[in-house]
Amino acid sequence: MHIFDSVQKTKRKFEPLVEGKATLYVCGPTVYDDAHLGHAKSALVFDLLTRVLRANAYEVTYARNITDIDDKIIKKAIEQKKDIKTITDFYTEAFHTEMALIGVKRPDIEPKATESLDAMFTLIQKLIASGHAYQTEDGDVYFDTKSDNEYLTLSHRVQDEDARQERVVSSREKKNPADFALWKNVKDGSVTFDSPFGAGRPGWHLECSAMIEKHLAYKNKPYAIDIHGGGADLLFPHHENEAAQTRCATQHELANYWMHNGFVNIDGEKMSKSLGNSFFLKDALREYDGEVLRFYLLSSHYRSNFNFNTQDLEASKKRLDKLYRLKKRLFGLAENQDKTEFQHKLLEALSDDLNISAALALIDEMTAHANETLDTPGKHKQLKKELMANLGYIQEVLGFGVENPYEYFQFGIDEATKEELAELIQQRDAAKKAKDFASSDALREQILSYGVNLMDTPQGTFWEKV
Repeated sequence: MHIFDSVQKTKRKFEPLVEGKATLYVCGPTVYDDAHLGHAKSALVFDLLTRVLRANAYEVTYARNITDIDDKIIKKAIEQKKDIKTITDFYTEAFHTEMALIGVKRPDIEPKATESLDAMFTLIQKLIASGHAYQTEDGDVYFDTKSDNEYLTLSHRVQDEDARQERVVSSREKKNPADFALWKNVKDGSVTFDSPFGAGRPGWHLECSAMIEKHLAYKNKPYAIDIHGGGADLLFPHHENEAAQTRCATQHELANYWMHNGFVNIDGEKMSKSLGNSFFLKDALREYDGEVLRFYLLSSHYRSNFNFNTQDLEASKKRLDKLYRLKKRLFGLAENQDKTEFQHKLLEALSDDLNISAALALIDEMTAHANETLDTPGKHKQLKKELMANLGYIQEVLGFGVENPYEYFQFGIDEATKEELAELIQQRDAAKKAKDFASSDALREQILSYGVNLMDTPQGTFWEKV
């Protein structure tokens, strides 16, 4: 397997720190608002990575944090007159629900900032003791960027190029403009946490380093973990500062491989709340099936910037529809775990830095060939067996084709209407069983008036939206 390393800017063969195992940490959401398409893109990319690693027989430990300490959270709690935990619990649950709808599996470890304060204190104390951090008279604790000879080697930036890299007002007591906060002393009566450095709140970058050390880090290896991931916007300052903290506190580097996914643009403009185009995932899920969004957001290479627009989304849906129509042709056949040449080629493509274009081309080719062959006379038993194995593998590794093929084509019909249709189908089945064909035909026409197609199969009667 090969991965493009964002730091070395080259594709590297994946060689884990421990044979047969892979450790992955990805920066998760700050839970003060609904997830947007940028969150979805990043979560999907690293969900795909974990699936591909596991398909390559690696035992994966995947951690993604929940940031539930942040000024934005406090601001929203004040605005809504609610306590912070109510805010963070609500948006954490919403995040999990929406990620599940697009097929993102929960990470193996999901630490919260509020549950990791002791690990943060330990890290700060190590940095102070080793001379890499200092406390000001105001009570703030800063990382001394000049003390780290390797600082900025991750992002390849020039010192002082981005002096303002914090989410809080800088102290005049900082030694260097680029020094960043590990702990901020808070005296304004707002939310604080007790610490050995006084009441306050942790800095932006601290939690990820602390969580990695607590939950994932190898203590006797040159790197704490195998892979660190996140959006391209996190490379600097967030990941740069994480790497510096870990390096100076633990004497090992943070990650052997760094992976960053591209930005999401909305109709050609970079997604931004200030521009009013921060497309929430929940809004997209009202209009499209979650798997359609998954297929679309994964349809271009993860390192490329993604331009979200409805025209491309509709075209992507038609591509996924073809897979489901094939699945519908095979509906009712037994699952099959056989290994096929197609599966080998698919994994080979995805193992090349998640080459999704090559993978989707293989799926298109398989689908076209299958339909062409199934249209010819014959039972095609062996082909159908292989196709069932291939569809199962696509579902496992890519998360496509997971739904009942008839129910997939029902998206857009509300639950009340679905219940009405279920009742009518039940009545029709009873009429057919009683050989009351006049009632059966009348009920069929009534069902079709809902704008659906009706299919009678050996497995039962199904319908789909026209």
